[in-house]
Amino acid sequence: MSDTVILITGASSGIGESAARLLATEPQARLILVARREERLRALASELGPGTTWVAADLVDDDAPGRIRAHVEEHHGRLDLLVNNAGAAWRARFSEGGYANVKRTMELNFDAQVRLTEALLPLLRRSAPSAVVNVGSTAGRVARPGSGAYSASKFALAGWSDALWAEERDHGVHVGLVQPGFIATEGFPAQELVANPWTRWLVSTPETVARAIRDAGLRRRAERYVPRPYGAIAVVRHVAPWLLRRVIGGAAGGAMVTRTGADAAEARSQESTSPQG
Repeated sequence: MSDTVILITGASSGIGESAARLLATEPQARLILVARREERLRALASELGPGTTWVAADLVDDDAPGRIRAHVEEHHGRLDLLVNNAGAAWRARFSEGGYANVKRTMELNFDAQVRLTEALLPLLRRSAPSAVVNVGSTAGRVARPGSGAYSASKFALAGWSDALWAEERDHGVHVGLVQPGFIATEGFPAQELVANPWTRWLVSTPETVARAIRDAGLRRRAERYVPRPYGAIAVVRHVAPWLLRRVIGGAAGGAMVTRTGADAAEARSQESTSPQG
């Protein structure tokens, strides 16, 4: 039996780390971990065993796709599953964040996924049957105030995933889509929801998403919502858009926009560079 080579982006924490731990238990699995934080990748790779390699890279850098492909070619020579998981969100209404916020969100959440897939697609075709799993979001089916840039990037990822599946199935490359709802991670702590006993039930775990990634990739499922009932939101959007707009335009829509890890990091950076009075 040949190795099953799996590459996971955003692997240093949260959903990516959970997916790596789960997929490492698959028979003959050989993992490639990709993220910016080298020390975390080293630590996780050492836990997962000698078959695991890693690449420290910022996916928005011009040379990132080529560097990652060169690593895969050198160390493994094949690729059976690509998990496009890296992403972030900066909360801002369009009147406040403008195009600049949309641009930086699209660069990481959509453009980087497309560029990496383009670089690795020849390897995926060569290794077929193989798969790509794009980790989107329920925000890629339903938008809310204050998260328009994030939703735009995830809507784009969902549409591109559907088209890519139709284009690549004849080449033996499956494309699956995983749509998480609120997942408590370092990047998306969802502290506002977790702290409230009335909304705590809305928040799921990275381990649950990891199982959905496995299903979409190794078991070639088309699309998975996490938790599964969130799929009903997408149905409401198509069947009763007026109802959905009423909800997201009210207090409930605002309450569902939570502070992110990227927001916190940006606030800390601004504090450290502001003049001391």
